[in-house]
Amino acid sequence: MRLSDCHNFHDFRTLAKRRLPGPIFNYIDGAADDEVTYRRNAESFEHCDLVPNILRGVQSVDMSVTVLGQKLATPFYCSPTALQRLFHHDGERAVAAAASKLGTMFGVSSLGTVSMEELRKTYETPQCYQFYFHKDRGLNRAMMQRAKESGINVMMLTVDSITGGNRERDLRTGFSIPFRLTLGGMTQFALKPMWGINFVTHEKFKLPQLDAHIDMGGDTMSIGRYFTEMLDPSMTWDDVAEMVKLWNGQFCLKGVMSVEDAKRAASIGCSGIVLSNHGGRQLDGSRAAFDQLAEVVDAVGDRLDVIIDGGIQRGTHILKALSLGAKAVGIGRAYLYPLAAAGQPGVERALGLLRTEVERGMKLMGVSSLDQLSRNNLRFR
Repeated sequence: MRLSDCHNFHDFRTLAKRRLPGPIFNYIDGAADDEVTYRRNAESFEHCDLVPNILRGVQSVDMSVTVLGQKLATPFYCSPTALQRLFHHDGERAVAAAASKLGTMFGVSSLGTVSMEELRKTYETPQCYQFYFHKDRGLNRAMMQRAKESGINVMMLTVDSITGGNRERDLRTGFSIPFRLTLGGMTQFALKPMWGINFVTHEKFKLPQLDAHIDMGGDTMSIGRYFTEMLDPSMTWDDVAEMVKLWNGQFCLKGVMSVEDAKRAASIGCSGIVLSNHGGRQLDGSRAAFDQLAEVVDAVGDRLDVIIDGGIQRGTHILKALSLGAKAVGIGRAYLYPLAAAGQPGVERALGLLRTEVERGMKLMGVSSLDQLSRNNLRFR
């Protein structure tokens, strides 16, 4: 199987599975507990049908959106995700380059493997920084100041990860940073030697956003332990309100799900919210973002930008979300599988295919710009 054989989300997933050692693939692919929410994220779109209009004269279409103060050429962006150089040695560099070519935003994670300064200096496309709230308040202030000085456009505070989700696939393989694998996990690495060759022949793996503050090299630090031991479960709305004032710019909360919380986010001055259950990786049994979208848009859509992520695999999924009132959507696994499969060319191909699907879908829906979409275009089963 080659990159040219990949035509959709599932093809990229298959190729990534063939190329990655099992523990690495399962870190991307897995979710919490029984993975019910993970499956529901994609399934939620299948209970909604598009109702197209015809004869609308749509020779060309405009796919651009303005969200969180940023003009994007497409209504989707690359959500911040952790540890990308584990999946391919180019990591965030490959994703940033592909997003820049497309003209859309990409996110840099606190657990990113390339520094925000390098990415901001190299790529002019809008960038958001995904921030975790640590128990060390001085560390929080220092990281925000660093993001401000590097030129980050949007601060995106993740609020659904005050403790780690129960990711049982990782527990079975012993996946951690640094690696402390089970015997079964080590065997799976031995079966994919090219990954190991690439890992050891390129620059040393590091977490540049955190290296100066947190030592992950002297002991086994699993991702779950990082969430459980380093992040602050006592974070409150007062803490967030202080951060909003301190940042004094585009500020987004990622992980909001309820109408009550959406209203609270608007009241403290947030620019936007991302309806998200963390790709099903935190609270299994949580509602899908798409299922919550309409009521949240109705409550706060005139006060801040409402974005969703989770389960988006097709251009038609994006059109359904925008028809319900989302300003844009974030994708995660939809670019991580291509990254693992083929690096920058893989991400470019995946984003390009998704863009083509949105363009085709708009023409078949009879709309020349995304603001022509509405709930009149939808029917729920």
